[in-house]
Amino acid sequence: MRRLLGVSIVALVCAVANAGVQAVAGFPVWAYGVTEPPPPAAAATPAPAPAGAGRGGAAAPDPTLLSLPGAAQQFTRAQISNQYGPADWYPGDHPPMPDIVAKGKQPQNVAACSLCHMPNGKGRPENAPVAGHPVEYFIKTMMDFKNDLRKSSDPRKANTNRMISFAKAMTDDEIRQAATYFNAMPWTQWIRVVEVSAVPKTRIQGGMFLRLDGRETEPLGNRIIEAPEETERTEVLRDPRSGFVAYAPMGSIKRGQALVTTGSGGKTTACGNCHGANLQGMGPVPGIGGRSPSYLVRQMYDMQTGARNGSWSELMKPVVAKLTAEDLISIAAYVASRPQTAAPASQTAVR
Repeated sequence: MRRLLGVSIVALVCAVANAGVQAVAGFPVWAYGVTEPPPPAAAATPAPAPAGAGRGGAAAPDPTLLSLPGAAQQFTRAQISNQYGPADWYPGDHPPMPDIVAKGKQPQNVAACSLCHMPNGKGRPENAPVAGHPVEYFIKTMMDFKNDLRKSSDPRKANTNRMISFAKAMTDDEIRQAATYFNAMPWTQWIRVVEVSAVPKTRIQGGMFLRLDGRETEPLGNRIIEAPEETERTEVLRDPRSGFVAYAPMGSIKRGQALVTTGSGGKTTACGNCHGANLQGMGPVPGIGGRSPSYLVRQMYDMQTGARNGSWSELMKPVVAKLTAEDLISIAAYVASRPQTAAPASQTAVR
């Protein structure tokens, strides 16, 4: 099955390769959680130091214990955001975590995978939704980071820079442990896509849009704004059961459906050819349905600009070559809106 899939992918790419790489769509600031494009030849921002580092005389951590509905334990804010052992509110929701996922690795400064990607692997708009990814694909992605094949089109994106350093510091066995863990949890619905012309006013914090207090709105324009359903539960408590709403332009889902399901007359390739029925993945190809539209657009744009390389990205580059900024938004809106059920995790876990 895998060999046939590989042959079909190669044939598919060859069919569109002659199109070449067209002019890259305008930098989608919203997808990167910034307000301005990066300046030309911008220097990469160094990865931030661990929380609390270099803060001589800083105030003592708040000892207040915080709670979530249905959680047996309470945690302080410092415990919730601990890079080397963040709060695990619902340990019964996932398999036992390997140490690299639960605690990371010191003194190599590898943060726990569960801090950013959450114990359930669903992540947040500013990082990757990795639950249910095939083990083979996960490992290949980490090796691309390790071998400097995968970066960000915005060198200021600190968490991408950190992922590169994490991958370089992790052993092959640790990468496989993380891949196997996240593969064991199928992707289920996490994002609600709503088409609007006006969106609640937001502020950007750590690459994520957070709704402001009050009811003020602003025109959405040509972007998608992805925000927590409940700001405090996501931003303060890092609740792995509280999802997101993605505000998309009116008509974008229908426009995206044509691009995703038919390729719109050769402009691109129907996503289901490789990503499978309902976009839940097929063989070693990852699922994309129901996942973060911000993340999806960043990856397509990074492939267009050449920031993301490696064998899998080379297969995708002809697919995204002709896509405009509006196309990227429409595809992401449609793909993120696809209902996902708790189907079994990928059958191609390579162990």
